[in-house]
Parts: sequence; C-alpha cells; structure tokens
Amino acid sequence: MAADEDTRRVRRPIGRCSPPAASRPGRTRVTYVGHSTVLIEIDGVRILTDPVFRRRVGGFLRRIPPLPGPETRLDIDAVLVSHLHFDHLDLPSLEELDHETRLIVPHGADRMLRRKGFTHAEELRRGETITVRDVNIQAIPAIHSDFRWPFGPVARSIGFLVCGSRTLYFAGDTDIFQDMEQVGHRLDTAILPVWGWGPWLGHGHLNPHRAAIALRLLRPRRAIPIHWGTLCPVGFCMRRPRFFSSPPLEFAAISSEMAPEVEIRILQPGETTELAAPGA
Repeated sequence: MAADEDTRRVRRPIGRCSPPAASRPGRTRVTYVGHSTVLIEIDGVRILTDPVFRRRVGGFLRRIPPLPGPETRLDIDAVLVSHLHFDHLDLPSLEELDHETRLIVPHGADRMLRRKGFTHAEELRRGETITVRDVNIQAIPAIHSDFRWPFGPVARSIGFLVCGSRTLYFAGDTDIFQDMEQVGHRLDTAILPVWGWGPWLGHGHLNPHRAAIALRLLRPRRAIPIHWGTLCPVGFCMRRPRFFSSPPLEFAAISSEMAPEVEIRILQPGETTELAAPGA
C-alpha cells in the first residue's frame, strides 16, 4: 500500500464529512458506467463504485449497452462497494482491476475478499471516515438486504459520501432511512438509484417517486439517477422496452414538482458530465 494512504478510520456524525486539510481542489467529473457502477474523478482522485464490467451477471442478467472501455478501470485509487449482492460486488469484474487497488467495503466483507486474493480490502462501519489521497470518504447508512445469496456472508449495506472540493453522495442501494436529511449537509451532488434490473422492486430500493422524496431530504445542488438502463433479465427488455428507459424520466418529472430547486442530470450508460466549480 502506498505510503500516502491513510487507513485510519475516524467516526464522525453522519453527513459531517469534509476534505483533508491539505487537499488540493481540482475538477470533478462523473461517468455513469452503468447500473451502480460510477467513475468519480475528483481533485485528482479516481474512485469507482460497485464495478460490474461483464456482459452477463448471475447467469440471467444481460447488459444491454456496450461494455465499458478499459480506460474506465485504469489508475483507480479506490473502489467503493456498497453491499454484497452479485450486481454490486462482482468478483470477476474486480479481478479485472489491479490487485493493489484499495477496496473500501462494508463491515463483514473483508474476509471473503481476502480469501479471493484482494489484500487491500478495508472495512467501514456506518459513520466511519477514511482518507484516499485528497478526499475523505464516509460510510452512510442504507436500508437494504445485507446477505449475499446463497451462502453469505452478511455485511451491513452502506452508501458513501465522497468529500473533496465538492461533496457527492453515492447511495448504493437503499430506501429512505431515518436521518437521511443529515446526509444533505453542504451536498453538491446526489447519485441516486431510481430502479433496479427487474419488473418490480423489493424492500430496500428507491423507485422514481421515492427517489424524489429523498431529494427533499438531501437538498443537493444536483442529482444523477443511476441503477437503470443497464442490466435486464434475458428477453425481458425486448417485451417491455419502456421499462428500460423510463425510470430516470419519471424521476425527473416527479422531482420537478417535489424538489424543483434540484437540477436533474440524466446520463446514459457510458456518458460523462463535469460538475461546475463550487459557487459557479
């Protein structure tokens, strides 16, 4: 592990996350790679969330958009894993990364990953903060199943605050949770799930309406909807193509009524957006 990596865990109140004192502000770009995989480039730090790079996942889910290019997984400073479900923690996709990459994972996931040869897996409990070069990353509560089917392990699902010259919230998979409004302290961008991969959602997810309610609690400057338009059960999207494209549009329409002050920025899988400098 590089000498400048700070592996200390500091517990702070949820949402009270600021950049390291010696951080050097720089540009911020967000690429929606697909499903829950997002590349966040902030202040010279490259962070990848819930990486899934394969055409097929779990045997029955197929990726519809083109596969991401190799540049997506080059020079990654840290990987954030929100929970252990196969469409978020995909071991073959992690194998495509440099095995020296830091994996920041929920408490309970470390042992499984180390058995697979990932030596830099670091667990975070909810509220704990860790430093990755010029940004701090805080684990945020999430309401979602904690079990990896079919034999475990169990690790408590989390989201993440990425705190540099801007503060971004990557929710992972969650429903609205108690004290969610605390996450919105000086929040620049919320990266929120607005659906899933099937025709219905179980417990622990945000649909377009619930995601719009979350915006009222979070009060971000902008929101980027994810967890849509990527994975689909084999054959399903051919029968119901609207399911594949409608969730972010519904989210934007509902949000315009419920949280009109929030800019909704819809990215297609593979698209990148640059965030304006604070105060711009």
